[in-house]
Amino acid sequence: MKILVINAGSSSLKYQLIDMDQSEVLAKGNCERIGLDGKITHQANGEKMELETALPTHADAIKMVLKYLTDEKWGVITDVSEISAVGHRVVNGAEIFVEATLMDEEKINTLDGLTEFAPLHNPPAVVGLRACMEVMGKDVPQVTVYDTAFHQDMPATSAVYPIPYEYYEKYGIRRYGAHGTSHGYVAGECAKLLGKKPEELNIVTCHLGNGSSITAVKGGKCLDTSMGFTPLAGVMMGTRCGDIDPAVAMYIMNKEGLTPDQMSDVMNKKSGVFGVSGVSSDFRDLDAGAEAGNERCRLALDMFAYQVTKYIGAYAAAMGGVDAIVFTAGIGENNPMMRTAIAEPLAFLGAKIDEEKNQMRGKAMAISTEDSTVKICVIPTNEELAIAQQTLAVISR
Repeated sequence: MKILVINAGSSSLKYQLIDMDQSEVLAKGNCERIGLDGKITHQANGEKMELETALPTHADAIKMVLKYLTDEKWGVITDVSEISAVGHRVVNGAEIFVEATLMDEEKINTLDGLTEFAPLHNPPAVVGLRACMEVMGKDVPQVTVYDTAFHQDMPATSAVYPIPYEYYEKYGIRRYGAHGTSHGYVAGECAKLLGKKPEELNIVTCHLGNGSSITAVKGGKCLDTSMGFTPLAGVMMGTRCGDIDPAVAMYIMNKEGLTPDQMSDVMNKKSGVFGVSGVSSDFRDLDAGAEAGNERCRLALDMFAYQVTKYIGAYAAAMGGVDAIVFTAGIGENNPMMRTAIAEPLAFLGAKIDEEKNQMRGKAMAISTEDSTVKICVIPTNEELAIAQQTLAVISR
């Protein structure tokens, strides 16, 4: 059985075709600059091609994807009918879509009404859904998989904000979290790596990239997570400020004469390690800057590591102990220095990092010492496979 996984952005559409019998990626690619000049990158059969081509709409992008999936040279299937279903990544389903869902026109309209919960991410997902239905027809199942679903059942003590309760009742303002598909996947893979059942473990999963979030996974379920009502909360990120005193935003708005939208832009696009360093949101640039003696680059890196460490310690306390710490995503998987900076202060918990193992990349493995009572693991995330697995589960019911 073959599942097509779609991750639609405002002007892009990433895709993977996965053979679920082998859990194997048959082809993958990205349609970029949709609505502008257009470009597709397609990888299959060990080869890669790039083509600049007009992609006026997401529907045109889907047509191009299907063309290359069935192409005589670049294709991996002979006919579109070999695609059993399409799984779509959606950032936020609010409290309406709490699990992977088989979609129809009515549900798509409902999802379209949740734009305010993820204004940058949800609208393109709706566009991608409608484009797939238009091109592939309504008989091909379209399944949505939500970043918020894994966090949906966290206890009220974690989810509810200490503001008038009526705002939760009227507007659904609560902690939703993000990266849930990734957190759930790597927590499950961690249990396999340790030869345990998820129910037996307390795990802190650290999804560290340009957007970062930390999750306490107790017995296979989310107890708490660092991102909040939006992906702005939690640890500082590439350009996002993370947790700050709310009064700071109001103070800056008054001093600078900023509108709410302008202040949102400052916190989402001009803050984080970029705002502190004044150099870049890319941690590789910060590493180079710190190495060259740039103190603000060093400060940004130190602040990020400190904040992640602080969250791990807090979640260890909240769970009554921790069995494993997992690093994943771009920084988590590929930055040994950052992993060391985060893990070293956690020695009091019994977490000890093995610096030789810490240099390894690209595979799931424990990087803690043999006598470490807390296992420290690096596990590459695979959100596309997780989306495909959930899609398969939905259409197999």
